[in-house]
Amino acid sequence: MITGQLDAAPSEVVAADLRHVWHPFTQHGHWADEPPLVISHGEGVWLFDEAGRRYLDGTSSLWVLTHGHREPAIDDAVRRQLDRVAHSTFLGLTHEPGVELATRLVETAPAGLTRVFYAGDGSSAVEAALKMSFQAAAQRGEHRPLYVHVEHGYHGDTLGAVSVGGIDVFFATFKPILLETRQTASPGTPDDGQTLTDRAAVALADLERVLAIDGSRTAAVVVEPLVQAAGGILVHDPSYLRGVRAACDRHGAMMLVDEVATGIGRTGTMWAVEQAGVSPDLLVCGKGLTGGYLPLAAVLSTEEVYAAFLGRHEDLRTFFHGHTYTANPLACAAAIANLDLMAERDTVGHARQIGEWLGTDLGPLASREGVAGVRRVGTMTGIALATPTGEPLDPARRMGWQVCRRARDHGVLIRPLGDVIVLMPPLGIQRDELSLLTDVAIASIDAVLDESAP
Repeated sequence: MITGQLDAAPSEVVAADLRHVWHPFTQHGHWADEPPLVISHGEGVWLFDEAGRRYLDGTSSLWVLTHGHREPAIDDAVRRQLDRVAHSTFLGLTHEPGVELATRLVETAPAGLTRVFYAGDGSSAVEAALKMSFQAAAQRGEHRPLYVHVEHGYHGDTLGAVSVGGIDVFFATFKPILLETRQTASPGTPDDGQTLTDRAAVALADLERVLAIDGSRTAAVVVEPLVQAAGGILVHDPSYLRGVRAACDRHGAMMLVDEVATGIGRTGTMWAVEQAGVSPDLLVCGKGLTGGYLPLAAVLSTEEVYAAFLGRHEDLRTFFHGHTYTANPLACAAAIANLDLMAERDTVGHARQIGEWLGTDLGPLASREGVAGVRRVGTMTGIALATPTGEPLDPARRMGWQVCRRARDHGVLIRPLGDVIVLMPPLGIQRDELSLLTDVAIASIDAVLDESAP
């Protein structure tokens, strides 16, 4: 009988999974088609199944792993915190790990971001930021009930985050119960020969069109800087972010950047917005914040946004928002240790090196028939599959899934976004390990495309 421990036989674990578990982003009509992989433990960039087979964690366990699994320094930091206190509310109390982490985040942040509000995950941090932008405007005497967002955007799965998302396959069902928004054109990779600077200019013109009509009612413009990750690793030119900043300033709206996926070094800088030389009003971070250990996210805000909530108790200007596990000390301790290691090891510089290696290794795919494009900023990489004429593939063929399934057979775990193969290696990966990742990805793509050729 399953007791919750992973020392049971794989067949027992899988059988219990099939009876009781509902997995995220998983079509359970197909879940049992292939034996699910039961993970037992991890070490460095590797995950191991119950039979002892090892797999390279090619997506950083959904884009969160910084250095590796079972990183001794982070393990020790969490253990030391366990010897003090595992959790204490942040509502009306404070603690050293929460304060120290906030200080460290502000030290790394783009200029002007001075305050840190903690949340549990990226989606809940986006929710907090959306509410901050609306309430701050309201407390300045402005009615701004509208949000502007970007086609193909993704900011999480809670209702506010869904409202500013732009991926219909995920969100179309919920449109009747969402916030009022306006969607603007994506500046992201077109895979059609148009330059990124031209694409950015078109997207900015569309943004200005929307704001010319609704700018006075817009609380925030919500963007993913440099890479629209879940949209298919759609990359854009930094000029787009500079244009968004200027448009927000003209119309009095806040610039809200979602760095849940792009932050903490993934793009080759600590924050993606650094590459555009702009500072937002609100910056949301999560995923890699704790190095892949515990759920923690944060909203970084300017002093101006924070000041809009100050007043006497009876003024009711307080931000009435929070979570039971806000600033959990264990998670904060893991995050501090993660940032310490990043500074010690120059992890951001190493991420830039990883990006260069990825560009070199995957270069031959650019001319491969059936590959529409290789999209990359820093370590964030998407390989888009298409028909020989560049048209989208039939979803029923599950080509992206086939590639990832084949890669798993060769000891590499990657995930598709439809027919975009995503490589998001841990930032601590070394050259030989990365070569395995890219070699297996290329071989798996070649095999699936060759088998599907007429």
